[in-house]
This record gives sequence, structure tokens and C-alpha cells, in this order.
Amino acid sequence: MLAALAALPVRALDFGEAVAGGDTALGFRYRIESVSQDGTQKDALASTARARLTWNSAESNGFAFGAETDYSLILGIEDFNSTTNGKTQYPVVADPEGFDLNQAFLKYSQDNLTLTLGRQRINHGTQRFMGGVAYRNNEQTYDGVRVQASAGAINLDYAYVGNINRIFGPGDGAQPGDWHGNSHVLRATLAAAPGHTLVGYAYLWDLENDNGPANANSTYGLEYVGAFDPLTITAAVSSQSDYGENPVAYDAMHYLIQGDLKLGGLSVTAAYEVVGSDDGAAQFRFPAATLHKFQGWTDRFLIAPPTGVRDAWVSVGGKLGGATVTGVFHDFRADSGGADYGQELGLAVTYPVRDNLSLLFKVAHYSADEFATDTTKAWLMLGWQW
Repeated sequence: MLAALAALPVRALDFGEAVAGGDTALGFRYRIESVSQDGTQKDALASTARARLTWNSAESNGFAFGAETDYSLILGIEDFNSTTNGKTQYPVVADPEGFDLNQAFLKYSQDNLTLTLGRQRINHGTQRFMGGVAYRNNEQTYDGVRVQASAGAINLDYAYVGNINRIFGPGDGAQPGDWHGNSHVLRATLAAAPGHTLVGYAYLWDLENDNGPANANSTYGLEYVGAFDPLTITAAVSSQSDYGENPVAYDAMHYLIQGDLKLGGLSVTAAYEVVGSDDGAAQFRFPAATLHKFQGWTDRFLIAPPTGVRDAWVSVGGKLGGATVTGVFHDFRADSGGADYGQELGLAVTYPVRDNLSLLFKVAHYSADEFATDTTKAWLMLGWQW
């Protein structure tokens, strides 16, 4: 892939033209987050913000380039464990303070081919397997080469990833800020018919440093999405095993069946997801996923226990005045051993104050039965874009 990039007609790039036509964007997000978690000495309260500066050049003969910086800062209240500040008497709120280069890339697009080299944002589908974890202040991005190509109804998306810039960065703390390695990811999407899509994927995470080897795995899977107005069905199955330097040999499965129903202004989702277990010895893992989106907002199952997780959940959302209100219920059980882990209730309210100003309130409570401890989290977040 690097050789292919090197062979492109670099002389065709008019640098001055690209810079002169570039765009700059500013973003600021403030969040206050509270965590009450049985088993920790104190409740957490975190007052944090993220300032973002994004610059993208204009396109010149197919070429474009860009850069993005993030600065995560603490505004007053630091009663939380950021994973770098040493305040382990509090629950974790994974927003370390610091400056990071979020993106720095060169892109070439021509006809049905796009090549991107450098540090970049990669979000696959729902981000169940690969995403940016954008809810946290230091977004997860990837160093590598990405090739996107299309031919008729088929879209191919391949990336070589040499480093994952994790949400715990830019430096190391209780978690490494980076995962180095030699990883390959591939998604092939087929628009089989109007409203019906098939996706095949392979994620080969060869991770090397710190706790990377424990998360090194190879995953192969299939996903189907079908629209049957007003119902959309999603079904997925994946098989995972150890890969690279992973010291544990295992095989585990992942299954999902989900229905999304639109009834006027009301949205109803019901789903059953199985994060499988290898007879209680090891669990299916999602090392590069946007995990906060899945299996409960209290984040009790960011990494499933070795006995796996069976998550039956339902959400209902709709408009209330100018706000969007969504309620979610999860029932968690073990995939191996039959344990009843617990249940979670969540409520989210989003309100667009202006075109470039938004407000979010979210709260969730996990009631533990046979896994972890009772946990309540609440967030109030204000986002501004210019």
C-alpha cells in the first residue's frame, strides 16, 4: 500500500492552492460527570472540557491534507480517577488532561478510489469493532494507511494500522496511551438489493506493548441489515480467536439480532447480543470499539468477564418539545455458567439550543446481582461548534 501511495502523481498537488482554499473549524465541549460506585472509597465528580482545532486543505488534483488537535483540560473539580492523576480512591472517569495530535493525514481521491496516509479517524459501521470513542475527550484515532475502493454494488475498506492512539493518552497511566502493533482490518460491503446490505469483515489485531497482547485477536464475521418499512432488521455473527502475542489460546463467538421500528415520531429498538465465552476460560473482546455505545452507559461491561455476556435490551425514543428523549433497559446474564449479572436503566435527553450549540443530559443506573457492584453515572454536556 505504501508503494501504491508513492507511485501517485505527487507533482500534481498545487500546495499553495490547497492551503489557500483550506477550512478551519473550532469546537469546545464542556462536561460534568458524576459516578457513584459501590466498592470505591468516594464518589467521583469530574468537570472537564475539550478544545478542538481542525484544519483541512482544499482539494487539489485529487489531493487533500489536514490536521486536528485536541486539548483535554480539567476545569475546577478533579474528584475522579483520570487513569493518570493517581486518585484511585475515586471511580474512573477516563479523561486525562493533556494536548494531543488527533489527526495529521494526506489523502488522495480519484474516481472510485481513496487512499489516506497518516493519523486518521476510522469509524466502521456502528463502531462495534472499530471506532473513535468520541464520547471521551481524547478521541481514539489510528496511524496507518487506509484504502477505500468501490466497484458497482461492492465497497472495500482496508487499513493497515501501526498504532492506536487511545483515549487514555497522550501519555501512559494506568492504561497505555498507545497500542503499537502490525494490524490489518478489512470490511467488504455489498448492496445486495435496495434496502438490503451484506457486510463481511476481518479484524487482525496484532498488538504488542503493555496490555496489548491480552487484547490481540483475529475476528471474522458477517452482518446483514435489511429494511422492511417501518422495521429494520440487523443480524450479525462473528468468530474470534487469539492472535499475535496473545498468551491465552481461546475461541469465542459474538451474535446480534436487532430490530429497529419507526412508529410516527417514536423509535423502538429491541436487541439480543451475545458476547461469547470459551467455557469460562476467556471472552470475546473488542479492543478498538466505541464501547460506551454498547451494553450499558455505566460501562460495567467495557470488557466482558471471562464467562461472557448475554445482553437483552430495549430502547424507546421520541421528541418532547424540541428535545429528543431516549430510555433504555438492559438485562445482563452470563454466556457460560448461567449467572444473572444485573440490570441497567438509562435516560438521555438531547436539546439543540442553536444550530452550533447542543445540550445533553444522561443518567444510567446499574443494579448488580452476581457481577460487579451497583453503579450510577450522570452527565451534563454542552457542545459548541464554529
